[in-house]
Amino acid sequence: MVKSWLYVKARAEMKAIFKEREKPGAELREVDIPIIGDQEVLIKVQAVSMCGTDLHIYEWDNWAQRRIKPPLIFGHEFAGEIVKVGSKVTTLKIGDFVSAESHIVCGKCFQCRTGSSHLCQKVTIIGLDRDGCFAEYISLPESCIWKTSRKIPLEVASFQEALGNAVYATLVAEIVAKSVAVFGCGAHGLFTIGIAKAAGAKIVLAIDPNRYRLSLARKMGADMVFDPREVNVVKEILRLTFEAGVDVVIEMSGNPKAIKDGFNVLKKGGRFSVFGIPTVDTSLNFAEDIIFKGATVLGISGRRIFDTWYKMEGLLESGALNIKPVITHRMQFTEFNAAFELLKSGKCGKIVLFL
Repeated sequence: MVKSWLYVKARAEMKAIFKEREKPGAELREVDIPIIGDQEVLIKVQAVSMCGTDLHIYEWDNWAQRRIKPPLIFGHEFAGEIVKVGSKVTTLKIGDFVSAESHIVCGKCFQCRTGSSHLCQKVTIIGLDRDGCFAEYISLPESCIWKTSRKIPLEVASFQEALGNAVYATLVAEIVAKSVAVFGCGAHGLFTIGIAKAAGAKIVLAIDPNRYRLSLARKMGADMVFDPREVNVVKEILRLTFEAGVDVVIEMSGNPKAIKDGFNVLKKGGRFSVFGIPTVDTSLNFAEDIIFKGATVLGISGRRIFDTWYKMEGLLESGALNIKPVITHRMQFTEFNAAFELLKSGKCGKIVLFL
């Protein structure tokens, strides 16, 4: 017997980008609309943005093979509108424009209870550990929903989760009047450049071997850009800083050579924010790179929940941060295969898919 209109609709109308098997690729499938619990909401997804993590899953590389267990709807960056709320939901209502923190935390472990829930021991991640947002609908706990101002454009709202990584990495310590080197000009690196400039950095240097991305870095406010295939980055940055080095290095690439170069150009007493994830073991000279430099090295995992989100909201709503130059492609949800190929090519910034 049919129990509800929503149940009928689930059989026919929800489309999702589905990873069914342990192999490269994905397919557009019709699947059931999720059923929500008492403390959950159902969201009609309006736009999703694509992330390097999604590409790992799509290509089914070594990391994905270790981490992901199909079948799975992947994707974790989105914006949409609430269409149904659970009986115990108190802070949200139908019609709210929302995004979400992709890390669903337990609220009970040591980290959660001491203000570091972004490092939760029992975290569940949207699109990795449970079905994600590459679908017409997604159900999520009230606790991870971020109500978004209608002043923020839909396409920007869709990648607040990713922008939050860069906000955390950049603003985790003093940045005003500092010299900053950003290694890696993918979307996170490009966000970082804009955030550093908006927050009052004295000078921002951008490093990447991709000319297309360096052009975007300029648009985001980088004062100088460097292609490591053409110049000795360490030599050039030390020359510009009279051999002192930069105050802050923000590593967004995960490339072992970039990490090493970053430490080589870091000023004594400087700060090194590490977000890029190396795919191989990376060696450092701890004595020279960290100890004798008196360096502060900060690992950046996710975003501070929800402290980072409030900072991000302020940057966007005030107009201090113009993030639109990073959005290079707007495509339809059904064009996801072409979008993944574009992401793989590196000739793009942020790709947003509209449903």
